[in-house]
Amino acid sequence: MNAIFSPGKLMLTSEYFAIDGALVLAVPTKLGQEFFFDEKNDGKSLILWEAFHQNQLWLKVVIDYKNWQILEANIPSSAEFILKTLKNVQQLSGIKFKNDCTYHLKTNLQFPADYGLGSSSTLMNNLAEWAEIDPFYLNSISLGGSGYDIAVAKEKSAVLFRSKPEIKYDKVTFNPPFKNELIFIHLNQKQDSREGIRFYKSKKKSPELVSEFSDITKKILLCSELQNFSELMMIHEQKISDFLEIPTVKERLFSDCPCFVKSLGAWGGDFVMSAKFGDYKDYFWEKGFTSVFEWQDIINL
Repeated sequence: MNAIFSPGKLMLTSEYFAIDGALVLAVPTKLGQEFFFDEKNDGKSLILWEAFHQNQLWLKVVIDYKNWQILEANIPSSAEFILKTLKNVQQLSGIKFKNDCTYHLKTNLQFPADYGLGSSSTLMNNLAEWAEIDPFYLNSISLGGSGYDIAVAKEKSAVLFRSKPEIKYDKVTFNPPFKNELIFIHLNQKQDSREGIRFYKSKKKSPELVSEFSDITKKILLCSELQNFSELMMIHEQKISDFLEIPTVKERLFSDCPCFVKSLGAWGGDFVMSAKFGDYKDYFWEKGFTSVFEWQDIINL
């Protein structure tokens, strides 16, 4: 079978404000999602879909794409999402699902599904590359969101991304001299991004506040010292805390941590970033957070 790969992502700046056009700095992760594909000219008009999580079969679906009917599914709700997405692919593509072939399509998510590294965005990008369509448009009609994660998956690079007034991004070099001092901690749960976005959208915000996050992002990209980087991360975290009227993750979970702790993406779950200190591994382990990664373990730059 032929294969396509898209990396996962970590969003370092702007979080929810990305929706309103704040500049985002995001980086690719070493783990991502593989997509394997094969076509058989047998006149059956079927899609045989298998989704694996870390090489373990999770979802199996058989779809009749002439009538867009699910013939078999072990998880009906997930199968409905796959059907909807593949129907979108058919409508956008000039080459896929246009004849009566059988398509054997297989995905493998390399990271745990609760890591929040982009299981959906990597899928959208893989499908778009396979079908030769615009991944941002496929993502917008299938899922929504700002699209920064699609940019990372597509370019396999750090990106500086803006969603408004139109999607625009640049591949950037983000190789801070202190990168080996940074650590990434998983909070043992996945945050519902859509729920967080709904809450964010319910609150009034000013263009000036959106611009402040863009300015912080630009400064972070130019940082050459950990102390300056740490200060900017703390300012960033506090601004979002004040806006959302939600305590920071440091206040909630790590009030005695001697370094900054910065949420990455939707608040309340997924990953946070901090910096090394003394016995940092023991510190996080004793609090029940045992998934602690260094830069070279998780970031693909």
